[in-house]
Amino acid sequence: MGERHLGRLALSAFERQGDRPALLFEGRWHTSGELIERSRRLAGGLASIGVGPGDRVVVTMANCPEVTIAYQAVWIAGAVVCPAVFLLPAGDLRHVVGDAQAAAVITTPELAARVIEAVDGLDPAPALLCTEPVDRRLQALSELEQEDPAPLAQRGDDDLAALLYTGGTTGRAKGVMLSHANLWFSGQAAHEVAYVPGVVRTLTALPLSHAYGILVTLAGMHVPEPTVNVLMRWFEPSQWLALIEEHRLQHTAVVPTMLQVLLAEPLEERDLSSLSWISCGGAPLPQEVERAFRERLPHVSVRQGYGLTETAALLTTNPTGAERPGSVGLPVPGVQLEIRDDAGRPVPRGEIGEVCARSPGIMSGYWRSPEATAEALDGGWLRTGDLGRLDEDGYLYIVDRRKDLIIRGGFNVYPRDVEDALVRHPDVQMAGVVGRPSERHGEEVVAFVSARPGHRVDPPSLIEWAREHIGGYRYPREVHVLESIPLTPVGKVDRKALRALLGGPGGAGSKRAATAGS
Repeated sequence: MGERHLGRLALSAFERQGDRPALLFEGRWHTSGELIERSRRLAGGLASIGVGPGDRVVVTMANCPEVTIAYQAVWIAGAVVCPAVFLLPAGDLRHVVGDAQAAAVITTPELAARVIEAVDGLDPAPALLCTEPVDRRLQALSELEQEDPAPLAQRGDDDLAALLYTGGTTGRAKGVMLSHANLWFSGQAAHEVAYVPGVVRTLTALPLSHAYGILVTLAGMHVPEPTVNVLMRWFEPSQWLALIEEHRLQHTAVVPTMLQVLLAEPLEERDLSSLSWISCGGAPLPQEVERAFRERLPHVSVRQGYGLTETAALLTTNPTGAERPGSVGLPVPGVQLEIRDDAGRPVPRGEIGEVCARSPGIMSGYWRSPEATAEALDGGWLRTGDLGRLDEDGYLYIVDRRKDLIIRGGFNVYPRDVEDALVRHPDVQMAGVVGRPSERHGEEVVAFVSARPGHRVDPPSLIEWAREHIGGYRYPREVHVLESIPLTPVGKVDRKALRALLGGPGGAGSKRAATAGS
């Protein structure tokens, strides 16, 4: 039996923290004893329908207690959790279920029709399980939970624990293979660098189907004290604030777009005095957003971190009391970083190159994709595909995704730099920047923006402002105003969707657009 078996981690967390009101979801408290008992019985139910060690189980639900129950049940049964974002269309969900060769799919009533459509004709056909009996083709979880609690299945530390499909920004989504040891390491490391005694009341609004949400969940299992978690089905800013105020919550984890949305709320009118610190990851945090949030809530520490699905969501974080604005922090213990040039050679401190990492959290590879695995892994080092730099003290700064780099007239333009500058304009709430092919310059810089509430963006004026404040080759020659910037399920700017808009009729689907000459 592996020392880092995630099923064992769940059971030991219950034994250590005791039976207590542990999870609040939409007005109902769930005790830790209830949750772990349901997990153990569901593990027995999964075994009764033939789900065994190593089998993949797709879990596709919006946040709810059954997500965590399902994950723990799958790990206790020795099977592999395969999360699928509940927003996936049927075709993408079919790819995940089929590629993973899933033995079962667990879902909720509102997604049942999509799941049935997605698995139609798949061979082998997975068992379909649902939190409620809404269709004869789906078995109710309550039936499976009638089984006797399952014993902990034998699994080794290096056995597969989770298969997480990437967003597929450059093609079909690939399954990232993470072992029990990979995920245990990241959960333990996140706990060690972030744990503050007495800070045990947490708000979770991140999607639990994403690596970042799983990391936060696993970190909570390492806490020695009894914890309380308030779970949101999905992020909604006014409810987020109300829950912190009502339940005196102390910590939460966010992605940058959540903070951008929260800045439009009347923060000063809410009693957020209990909130001690916020961890921020998933994408780089614009410095203007960080500065504005710190000014409005000076008692709250905002700590950026960095990781990828391929690293079990964690590589770096800002140390408590030593946060460096603009940086995603220092490598957590056990992580090594190098910044390398195009030839794979380390570059001097301060120079930009590809971030490469080695740690116990690095994936074993991509599922059924040896070519992609060989491209990403080099002698135990992961090529992250992110461009960044290290300062003289070893703090990491992420510049952008390598594949998002725009080369205009031979000069490198990093979309994030342009986005960060645009959100400093008083009328701009959010920005997304991509490249458009150009015969003259190779690529042209194109910006999509949304306006702050009560404001209006005038594209020609914004282009002139950008020319002055961003300057030279970097400022966007084309600006489109959207009602809202498209986001991925975890809240990142969806540049793939923005590129698709460039090919659409009517000026990229924008409300208003303008272009400028060179």
